[in-house]
Order: sequence, then structure tokens, then C-alpha cells
Amino acid sequence: MIFPIVAYGHPVLRKVGTDIDAGYPQLEDIIKNMWETMYHTNGVGLAAPQVNLPIRLFVVDTVQIVEGFDEEDKRDYPDEKPVKKVFINAHIESLEGEEWKYNEGCLSIPRIREDISRASTVTMRYMDENFEEHTETFEGITARVILHEYDHIEGKLFIDYLSPLKKKLIKKKLEDISKGKVNIGYRMLFPKK
Repeated sequence: MIFPIVAYGHPVLRKVGTDIDAGYPQLEDIIKNMWETMYHTNGVGLAAPQVNLPIRLFVVDTVQIVEGFDEEDKRDYPDEKPVKKVFINAHIESLEGEEWKYNEGCLSIPRIREDISRASTVTMRYMDENFEEHTETFEGITARVILHEYDHIEGKLFIDYLSPLKKKLIKKKLEDISKGKVNIGYRMLFPKK
């Protein structure tokens, strides 16, 4: 089942997600549906708050990104290791490396993209879909996607990293998104429609 994506302005996007256990209702179906929703929307990551669930769960698949690298990308990210993973109850252990800018977008904030600075390396403690605990380090584009999704379970959005001037410049677009005045190719829940 493809979930509708929660649009900017919905309160669930600003809640810090709660940890869950293996007995969380219909968790296997939720994860399956999140994968289906992510692929349907051409996303590379999707967090539970984006499908109206205030829990610490997100999925990431950077295989398409890395396989689609052109020659310049391959030079810039020679050691990029793509991942396809479920992250449950994730918590950052450390952020390392120089911050670098990359143009980000978000399924909950369609048609807006901005250059965002993030650390180049993240070490994350999380559980997989079988509730086995892992502590892993991720780098490059994969780290960026993971950090973007991690922000969602912390109640943050990529636009929170923008300067006050940039935020002012996109204010009308954000209001239009909240009201459903945006043309997109997937179903959304609009808080002001």
C-alpha cells in the first residue's frame, strides 16, 4: 500500500519520534509500505513522520544514486558504498569530517531544493527490521541521506538549516505547499487544505 506523504506544516513533522519495540502494531507491513511509498515517489529515503507516524523509523536506499553516478561523481565520491537499510530507534553516536554542501529536497516539501551543509561522516547506532542492534559509520552521499532522514525523526526539516533570508524567500512556496497548491505526482496530506 502506498502511503500519502505528509506535507510541510503538518505537526507530525515537528515531533521527536518515539522509540518502538518489536511488538509495534503492524510494523512489518509499515516497513513494506514505506519501501513501496518511497519507490513510488522516486525518493531515496523516507521517515515514518512523513507517513504520519511519530516513531523513530526510516528507510534508505542509495543504490540508485551510486549506480547513476557520472564520471565526475565517481571521482568526487570514489569510496561511496550504497546501502539499502531499515533504521529503527536510530541515534547518532558521532559526526565527523568537514561539512560540505549538497542540493537537497524532500518529499514533504516538494518543488523546493536548497544547498545544505552537513558533516561528511556519521556513526549511527540503530536496530534493523529484525531488531538486531548495529553501530555503523556512513560517509558521503549515503551519510547525507541518512542524516536527512534522521532529522525527520528528530522533528527537523532541511529548511531549518537555511539562513533567515533564504527562509523568507521561500515562505510563500511553503504556505502554498501547506494549502495543497502544488502539483506533484503522488498523494499528500495537506494540513491547510
